Amino acid sequence: MPKHQFTCEVEPQYLSEQSMPDEDVYAFAYTITVTNTGEVTAQLISRHWIVEDAHGHTEEVKGLGVVGNQPLLRPGESFQYTSGTRLRTRSGSMRGSFFCVAEDGERFEAEVPAFALEAEGGPDGEAPPRVLH
Repeated sequence: MPKHQFTCEVEPQYLSEQSMPDEDVYAFAYTITVTNTGEVTAQLISRHWIVEDAHGHTEEVKGLGVVGNQPLLRPGESFQYTSGTRLRTRSGSMRGSFFCVAEDGERFEAEVPAFALEAEGGPDGEAPPRVLH
């Protein structure tokens, strides 16, 4: 087992009630669970996200902590939070990493593998027709 390691799991969700497809606004939430799978207590210091829509428009997001926290995780402990993003297309993707510092001073990155953001269909469960302009 690596001495310094955080493992990240993601659950994305489309927020139809906060989306306005007529105005090309698609809202998504994502729940991240960060688990210290290493052998040393470590703290999540900052985040770095790359958000890309279906047209290839990329946005980079960097900042301290996650949802106002810089969780300190002992081996085996987890921290879960939910945040969100908006796209101008029905689908896109996100990937990123967390910068972490262990109690022994070691610095490391915890990768968040790319995950898809997909808008679901309308209230009747059917996907609206895709219109190319």
